[in-house]
Amino acid sequence: MANARVAEHKPSETGAALLTVLLLVAVIAVLAATALERLRIAIKLGGNAVALDQARAFAEAGEALAINRISDLLGRDATRVSLAGGWSDTPIPLPVTGGIATLRITDGGNCFNLNGLVTKQSDGRYVANPDAATQFANLIRLVGAPARSPEGIAAAATDWIDSDTQALSGGAEDGGYAGLETPYRTANTLMTDPSELRAVMGVTPEIYAALRPWLCALPVAEPTMPNVNTVLPEQAPLLAVLMPGAPNVAAVRSALLSRPVTGYDDTSKFWQSSAFGAAGNYGDATQKSAVTTKWFALRTDVTVNGTDLQQNSLIDASTLPARLVSRQWGEVS
Repeated sequence: MANARVAEHKPSETGAALLTVLLLVAVIAVLAATALERLRIAIKLGGNAVALDQARAFAEAGEALAINRISDLLGRDATRVSLAGGWSDTPIPLPVTGGIATLRITDGGNCFNLNGLVTKQSDGRYVANPDAATQFANLIRLVGAPARSPEGIAAAATDWIDSDTQALSGGAEDGGYAGLETPYRTANTLMTDPSELRAVMGVTPEIYAALRPWLCALPVAEPTMPNVNTVLPEQAPLLAVLMPGAPNVAAVRSALLSRPVTGYDDTSKFWQSSAFGAAGNYGDATQKSAVTTKWFALRTDVTVNGTDLQQNSLIDASTLPARLVSRQWGEVS
């Protein structure tokens, strides 16, 4: 009878097999952990996307409510808009599922319209508006922007928008930007956002930061007509630059503080205020200002399911019913 031979395993072979098994277990564990982490991130991203879509939907619902309120406001008296009734910048809470939305409506025309630096011709070309450039230069001075040449910035901003390629005195066209480290060209069309001013020759971050609260880029090539009934006392420079000669901010602020609660029904009554003296020098400021409002700004803040959204909308109320012109998300830059 043959003797049975028992297989013998060397200790080194046993250790190698165990090490291989442990290595496989470790690899599988890492792969499983990675897959679970990716799944967790995907679920989180999906949830965020749903919450963001909900927030935007609620913000759009807020727009509809605001447009109705603006239409009602102008429907009562389209010839005069004042701060009476406390509609301006008053938080309007709008409860929504899983959170809350807050609306704030303000006069969107009480600003300096950068696109008013040009006028549109019958053939579609944009040409410089010297009067608006003078107002812009004065505004730069009044708000304390650290500019060496306010007139130069006003000219360069005009060149950025106008259709020609001939630089104004102190301004800059394509040739002025071609020599920069990163060269670029002028837009030669209306600005879509005030942040475009940062690309204009001579505008530093400090200058832009000082000017930003006073600026807007309305989709029309015409200066805004600030509403003497809704301009706040701290916004007095917007009206002061409409005066001929040296702007008198103190007089404008005093006139704003003494206006009736329901405002004026005619701009001349504001400019004839005793704050400007017995013989106030207001020139044609009565034609450059208004007692009603054509543009409204809406800020909507939505918090829903842990997601925060800020939406800024521009509403055109030149004809009723008012209509949405544009919207953007995030902090104003």
